[in-house]
Amino acid sequence: MRNTEGRWLRLTVLGIVSAGLVLPILAGLWETARAAFGLLPAIGAETLSFDPWRQLLALPGFMTSLRLTLWTGFASTLLALAIATGFCAAMHERMDMGHSARLLTPFLAAPHAALAIGLAFLIAPSGWIARLLSPWATGWVLPPDLATVRDPYGIALILGLLIKEVPFFLLVMLAALSQVQVRAHLAAGRALGYGRGLVWIKVIAPQVYPLIRLPVFVVLSFALSVVDMAIILGPSNPPTLAVAMTRWFFAADTMLILPASAAALMQTVLVGTAILLWLGAERVAIWLGRFWVRRGGRGLSSGPGLALAGAGAVILMLLGAAALLALLIWSVTWRWPFPDALPESWSLRAWSRPSMGWGTALRETLAIGLATTALSLTLAIAWLEGEDRAGMSRARWAEGLIYLPLLVPQVAFLYGLSVTFLRTGISGGVVAVIWGHALFVFPYVMIALSDPWRALDRRMVRAAAALGAGPLRRLFAVKLPMQLRPVLTAAAIGFAVSVAQYLPTLFLGAGRIATLTTEAVTLSSGSDRRVTGVYAVLQAALPFAAYAAALMLPALLLRRRLGLAGAAP
Repeated sequence: MRNTEGRWLRLTVLGIVSAGLVLPILAGLWETARAAFGLLPAIGAETLSFDPWRQLLALPGFMTSLRLTLWTGFASTLLALAIATGFCAAMHERMDMGHSARLLTPFLAAPHAALAIGLAFLIAPSGWIARLLSPWATGWVLPPDLATVRDPYGIALILGLLIKEVPFFLLVMLAALSQVQVRAHLAAGRALGYGRGLVWIKVIAPQVYPLIRLPVFVVLSFALSVVDMAIILGPSNPPTLAVAMTRWFFAADTMLILPASAAALMQTVLVGTAILLWLGAERVAIWLGRFWVRRGGRGLSSGPGLALAGAGAVILMLLGAAALLALLIWSVTWRWPFPDALPESWSLRAWSRPSMGWGTALRETLAIGLATTALSLTLAIAWLEGEDRAGMSRARWAEGLIYLPLLVPQVAFLYGLSVTFLRTGISGGVVAVIWGHALFVFPYVMIALSDPWRALDRRMVRAAAALGAGPLRRLFAVKLPMQLRPVLTAAAIGFAVSVAQYLPTLFLGAGRIATLTTEAVTLSSGSDRRVTGVYAVLQAALPFAAYAAALMLPALLLRRRLGLAGAAP
């Protein structure tokens, strides 16, 4: 009977996830595809044709945008993977998983837009780095005429992506390395005369990479289709393809929606092709690696390469920390002339008037984030509880559905989804935005919670059942208290993902919902760094507060329970 109940619960949750997560993506892709081939009756386009594609190819700067997208996407992913691998190879024996996760949390928690704005404040011609080096090292008394932000080669964008992607790769690699006998392999390799780097390349990395392949594809998809960071750091004329199509979608000329839809469909094909090319490159690397291993050569010393990768990871983390600090400094600055290293005068005026905008954006961000996180967490717990009650293991095909929103570019289906929501009468409101955020929050919550939940000691649950506790009581009295820290951590991750959402808020809110992220990205192109700093600091502070609560609440509750137990007669 319980097995049947569990199966029904699991099927119900799977149906809700499919209807609420998979079907909207498919509906959005369908509507985008229709517009891409000339079918959008709302603007008078009622004939199936290839005209949108011809218009897309004829738009100024299209080929440059395409090249920039490929260059920044592949370069950032490859560099991040290489730096993270080299850092793990150099530092693994000195790294503790728990301590490393806490150290990486600030970089993972910081929203992309906030980090990009802070990096722009740091590396701009009038940024903090130039101020610290001027005039004593550079001779500059005025900001130099250098394109260090929004440069035509996308170097600033690649740097910003690396600051976010390297910590993410480090975290997933550390988790994967716990499943590999690293020390035994290193000892055996050293006994055979191999250096640390060669043992990693020939023995350890081939075992780790299959465990992190899916996160690599997620990072590649994101890097090829990122919008908020590309608006802030990337080239502007022409921009990357994702930014260009976003501009076309919101242009005053509604006929640009058709080529924009064609570009969105092309973005999907681009990501799919990139993943296929990556898989092809894996095959080539496997063949070359086997040939290299069979030769048995010890090769050259890998020490310099490991040192370079380790230094690169440290520099990226220092840049990320300095970027967040630059946000805070600018938010309390009143006057900061170049080339002073620190502000000449300080002020809280930018913080003193929440009624001017940031108060409303803060309330909207909190409401949407909390609602989305609660919804996603409830679905994730129900999914996992259904598995437990049915006595079933994880289904790979069902988990594939969870990763779907992370692999399909947002710009490919969000416009079509906004059209679908408009037809149902929910577009442009908070409900539509919460639904859009949940498409991306639920996968992260599910990924974060699934392994700790499945690793729960079932003897405690069986003991509760033997004492007569029903399924609901076992859930609320045994499982959730024991899983409090993982549940709160998953909630913090989900909240951070919601706070960072830019395109879902922009498209599904129809420009009517102002969150800290949408406002920060808009203000990033303005001239008042103080106001921009306030929005970006608030945007970064919310995920930090969520992570802090996830870390402290379990300890406080445990201390309270111990205190009550000690006070009991």
